[in-house]
Amino acid sequence: MTRAIHLMRKELRAGKVFIDWSQNDEHKTTVNVYSLRARQRPWVSAPLTWKEVETALRTKKVESIHFEADDVIGRAKRMGDLFEPVLTMKQKLPSALG
Repeated sequence: MTRAIHLMRKELRAGKVFIDWSQNDEHKTTVNVYSLRARQRPWVSAPLTWKEVETALRTKKVESIHFEADDVIGRAKRMGDLFEPVLTMKQKLPSALG
């Protein structure tokens, strides 16, 4: 049985994981971790700590969580790979997705 599908029609997606390839566009905001965003100034999609999120919200300084490629490399050296726990996290897909 196929567990993933790229076709948008809802009747074809029942019980499957939908891979939305159409999100790869300069007008979309969904991107994988450590990917360059499709913008004129390509910030990197980087994992954040909750403290960083809370500080950006409290201070209303969203630019504090915009990172360029060099920023992310230095950040990973200082903080480690904040995404790494996801690589070993054990999860199970439900038998029927709905």
